[in-house]
Amino acid sequence: MLVLGLETSCDETGVALYDSEKGLLADALFSQIDLHRLYGGVVPELASRDHVKRMLPLIRQVLDESGCTAENIDAIAYTAGPGLVGALLVGASCAQAMAFAWGVPAVGVHHMEGHLLAPMLEEQPPQFPFVALLVSGGHTQLVRVDGIGRYQVLGESVDDAAGEAFDKTAKLLGLAYPGGPEIARLAASGTAGRFVFPRPMTDRPGLDFSFSGLKTFALNTWQRCVEAGDDSEQTRCDIALAFQTAVVETLTIKCRRALKQTHLKSLVIAGGVSANQALRQHLEKMLGEMKGQVFYARPRFCTDNGAMIAYAGCQRLLAGQKDGPSIGVQARWPMESLPAI
Repeated sequence: MLVLGLETSCDETGVALYDSEKGLLADALFSQIDLHRLYGGVVPELASRDHVKRMLPLIRQVLDESGCTAENIDAIAYTAGPGLVGALLVGASCAQAMAFAWGVPAVGVHHMEGHLLAPMLEEQPPQFPFVALLVSGGHTQLVRVDGIGRYQVLGESVDDAAGEAFDKTAKLLGLAYPGGPEIARLAASGTAGRFVFPRPMTDRPGLDFSFSGLKTFALNTWQRCVEAGDDSEQTRCDIALAFQTAVVETLTIKCRRALKQTHLKSLVIAGGVSANQALRQHLEKMLGEMKGQVFYARPRFCTDNGAMIAYAGCQRLLAGQKDGPSIGVQARWPMESLPAI
């Protein structure tokens, strides 16, 4: 089965072709970072308009690179939620229109299920069951995964997601959007131990997260330094390192708890923040101590992309799932509500 995947949940337009027998044939991505950087964050209306502009050229590009034509496509998968409604509607409308015109089925894919399954595109994919850490700008969740659609949320953020906290902290420090890569860049030159940030919600049982207080702690630390006349670049680097270390160690502590609670030794990390090298190193060390293994997608498939949607959609289409002709998207969509296949 040859599936065309479309991703338009937020600020990246992704298109990919996935063959159930040959694997990923081609993929293309356009990031709107430069468009939104001026505003310090994603502007929903601008995001939607840019998806309209980029979608068809990217589809043509993927078809050309794969050597396929519209007649070869067996089905279309698109992101149906969660995400920005206007952005989601672009991909959903395009998918349903092409499905109707080409006489093929279409299926809406859960965005976070796409992220969760992205490591399946690698040469050594994880085997079920495993614990997944979904960590991005909009979500931070620990999930027990027993199969596709068989999800149990073990814990999640009660306020800001980890990626959101990175972006907001970077903005407080006067750094450019998106903040995650900027924090990581400065942290590489930081002085370890100069500042020590709290590890929120690790002093109590449970697997929920809270990152809102960390950005306030970072702001107060920076303001005290500025008042003392120390607003140097090195101080920014030291604060960035302290913040990143606090987030990474908090995530690592909760992942260890989740693995022990479930008696599993396989961990999948997915979502934009899973590309953070410090996080990967900490989790690899922790799983090594537990004689387990950590899995993640290559960096370009950690952020939003069409390949993960094409793959996830293909699995559901092969199981007989498909949508009707109506166009429907969901800004919020509990992953536990998905049917098992």
